[in-house]
Amino acid sequence: MHSTLSFSRATTVPTTNYAFHSQSPINLRFCGLRREAFGISILTRSSSGRVRLSTRGRSKRISASTGNNGTPPKSFDYDLIIIGAGVGGHGAALHAVEKGLKTAIIEGDVVGGTCVNRGCVPSKALLAVSGRMRELQSEHHMKALGLQVSAAGYDRQGVAGHANNLASKIRSNLTNSMKALGVDILTGFGTIVGPQKVKYGKVGFTDNIVTAKDIIIATGSVPFVPKGIEVDGKTVITSDHALKLEFVPDWIAIVGSGYIGLEFSDVYTALGSEVTFIEALDQLMPGFDPEISKLAQRVLINPRKIDYHTGVFATKITPARDGKPVIIELTDAKTKEHKDTLEVDAALIATGRAPFTNGLGLENINVVTQRGFVPVDERMRVIDANGNLVPHLYCIGDANGKMMLAHAASAQGISVVEQVTGRDHVLNHLSVPAACFTHPEISMVGLTEPQAREKAEKEGFEISVAKTSFKANTKAQAENEGEGLAKLIYRPDNGEILGVHIFGLHAADLIHEASNAIALGTRIQDIKFAVHAHPTLSEVLDELFKSAKVKAPASTSSPISEPVAA
Repeated sequence: MHSTLSFSRATTVPTTNYAFHSQSPINLRFCGLRREAFGISILTRSSSGRVRLSTRGRSKRISASTGNNGTPPKSFDYDLIIIGAGVGGHGAALHAVEKGLKTAIIEGDVVGGTCVNRGCVPSKALLAVSGRMRELQSEHHMKALGLQVSAAGYDRQGVAGHANNLASKIRSNLTNSMKALGVDILTGFGTIVGPQKVKYGKVGFTDNIVTAKDIIIATGSVPFVPKGIEVDGKTVITSDHALKLEFVPDWIAIVGSGYIGLEFSDVYTALGSEVTFIEALDQLMPGFDPEISKLAQRVLINPRKIDYHTGVFATKITPARDGKPVIIELTDAKTKEHKDTLEVDAALIATGRAPFTNGLGLENINVVTQRGFVPVDERMRVIDANGNLVPHLYCIGDANGKMMLAHAASAQGISVVEQVTGRDHVLNHLSVPAACFTHPEISMVGLTEPQAREKAEKEGFEISVAKTSFKANTKAQAENEGEGLAKLIYRPDNGEILGVHIFGLHAADLIHEASNAIALGTRIQDIKFAVHAHPTLSEVLDELFKSAKVKAPASTSSPISEPVAA
């Protein structure tokens, strides 16, 4: 659910407070459906068995020598086995059944993975509460609408129960949907024991061996806790603990100001806590477009009970005990010298997530992880220690680190199923949207302005930027929610959309018009002719696209325009 949106083979743990360097950037510029038209590079195999790039036509299925890793079985229990029943595994399983594959999914914990049980789903329940609390607590907002509301309060257990009940409901829905379609749910921890062969089972019980023509690893991630931080689950917590809302501290420090940190600051301040951000980089929200970050800080941080320390590491955090508070030692990120000591009621470690890949048996197929991530190519095919593709083995979602978002994992899983059923497909990660569900929301797709300018300089083209304000939108004004901005980064020569960033009411819902346009290759000069209902928030995007100055004419084959008879 959280990502810094860097696209690389060894994507960093998406932390804003403790970041590692990315390696081996992968070109994800075009949608896989259009790669041949653009002559995009694809992987082929040389006579030596090594993977190499080729710009020739559609690739054939690649197979690699299994070496000394065993012999694959001649017949299989399943067409497809998926290790991990999170959102990515679930999406792959449903699509596989639709394609006629006999499918099994192995889950060692609970169906739904991080997103449903400890991430996206329960956090949105808490954010729904914080949004309503903010509205009810804003006397100015209520008065502007002609409403009078007495003092708003909340029941902590009731709020926590809402989050838990939502997670249980969605988990049940996911389980039932797979059972109804005939997906076999195999309970236990899955381990790859050889080519196309997996064992699974519970601790203390005999393991079971199953085989499949193709295997997908979808084991997800866990909270990343830097060294020196002692998590006790009570006063020093990760997002896993925070979502249970076992108590609301008077003062909480949040280490990291990315998606996780921002969303929890929204929840805690709405429920009455004071928040202190601790950020290693020199500015808050470093993963967002700088202009959006600046506006978001003015609206989401400055007016609230939030202060912050930037350019520092939380090098040591000790939980509260023996009547003493949580103690946080801050070190200057550049000089590495001690800078300050904080004493707070609680600390939330929001420094990103780390892949959950230990115990998968990757050594049995000669695969070596990179900082825990399973190395894959642009088609999610696993790469072994020698640079060869491992036949019939794929990895999706947080475990490969390409883009640590639940819906990206699902999209990758669907892409893999397309491949194993005979239709080559490459997911365009630059078309995958992301959102931060603060109040107001932040959403984005594609490149930030600095990323786009760097790309333009490197490839020799110009970029332009268009903006529109929510203050000019009738629906936003009717809601008394005019604070917001939409920003478009594009190529004026051909109308290609490079990035869209939105801060404002329902930004997370509005972004999909832009993300779908990027995915489908729709140019601005064509999307300008799309019609939007009035008055709606969607007109923010309508005005944004219309304000762009594109030199290229509209396409004569645009599906938006109806052809005129001669």
